[in-house]
Amino acid sequence: MTPTITAFESSPDRGRGLARDMRVRWALEEVGQPYEVRFVSFREMKEPPHLALHPFGQIPTYEEGDLALFETGAIILHIAQRHTGLLPQDANARARATAWIFAALNTVEPPIVEREQTRYAEGDKPWHEARRPLLDGRVRRRLDQLSSRLGDADWLDGEFSAGDLLMVTVLRRLEGSGIVEEYPNLSAYVARGQARPAYKRAFDAQLAVFTAASSR
Repeated sequence: MTPTITAFESSPDRGRGLARDMRVRWALEEVGQPYEVRFVSFREMKEPPHLALHPFGQIPTYEEGDLALFETGAIILHIAQRHTGLLPQDANARARATAWIFAALNTVEPPIVEREQTRYAEGDKPWHEARRPLLDGRVRRRLDQLSSRLGDADWLDGEFSAGDLLMVTVLRRLEGSGIVEEYPNLSAYVARGQARPAYKRAFDAQLAVFTAASSR
């Protein structure tokens, strides 16, 4: 059965591939699973039909038969467990790849999101400039650790996995800040992820939505 995911009808990322449906699209492209997309407006995201799928009124959601999922990490883990290509066959390597899924979302992404959201929420406040070095420092501490662990390897633990997929998309949230570029191995790591054919297909699909919406 072809799964259906939800995505922004008009994405606030302006086609940059930063909205979280990009992560799910990439995972589905990596495993060669066709999918359909149902676009929702910001108003529809807060209405009962969508809230029945995602209790917090966000995207993406994932529907396949009688299964409905929310939360990007859970969706990608489900895809990786049901299809080959995103988790190793070896049990221990599989467990480590799963750990990197959680590390990307629970350890590396939070300070990045805090830095990003603070800029929008209080960028015009007098204390923002004083806080920014603290926020940047929190991000750099995580990237110091991640860079040290990655070293000169191509991927976090052997072959490319769902953990790498999520980590690359998390690091992409720093585009334009210049912070990732301070770590040549992480910058190259992100570039390797973006060079994957499945990534390019997913990015082009999300960009096409923004382009079509802009032309209307």
